[in-house]
Amino acid sequence: MKIEIYSDIACPWCYIGEHRLARALAAYPKAGEVEVVFRSYQLDPTAPPEPRPLRQYLEQRFGPAATEMTARVSDVARGEGLELDWDRALSVNTLTAHRLLHLAEQEYGPATQRELARKLFEAHFSQGGDVSDHDLLTELAASVGMDAARVRAYLDSGEGLDETRYEIHQAQRLGIRSVPTFVIEGKYAIQGAQPASVFLRALEQVTARLEEERAQESAADDVACADGSCAL
Repeated sequence: MKIEIYSDIACPWCYIGEHRLARALAAYPKAGEVEVVFRSYQLDPTAPPEPRPLRQYLEQRFGPAATEMTARVSDVARGEGLELDWDRALSVNTLTAHRLLHLAEQEYGPATQRELARKLFEAHFSQGGDVSDHDLLTELAASVGMDAARVRAYLDSGEGLDETRYEIHQAQRLGIRSVPTFVIEGKYAIQGAQPASVFLRALEQVTARLEEERAQESAADDVACADGSCAL
């Protein structure tokens, strides 16, 4: 089973949602058969490349409601064991971070990409890190087993830029308008950072549907090819 997570490093609900999915998978008997892949999406592609305080950015964008909004998200995150530090967090364009996630998937696989995504979320929301800074990105990539020299050369070039932009365009073409959005097997979508119980129930339901589809296909094959001949 394949789960594609359309998300942005700048989205706190994506951080929470990934954590809740992980809890659901921990309770799912067939978790070893599940592949989780992150797909790029930018909430604000016009965000400047130079970092600035995230609180300042949110207050300019949402006004007084920003304070209540961040407090609510922090409460939910804390309930999941995640600490968000809005006073240290920085707002910055996330395209470079998405490029790095693309490299991680392409050259190291989904498991490494997922580890890196967790590191990026933590750096951005809990440690006040600039997730566009090449030094920090290289350090985080190396911490999950990626080759530091390769990462540095990749980030300093334009490699992966077109592919990442295309992936973001594809997300929009598919109708993704909010993140996180979890797409299971390319056709079952779950929007938002749902509780772990909702993810687990969805995994069980999709598994049942897939098994039913396979059984129907097998039965059809048996009917089409029987008694020494095959019918078209």
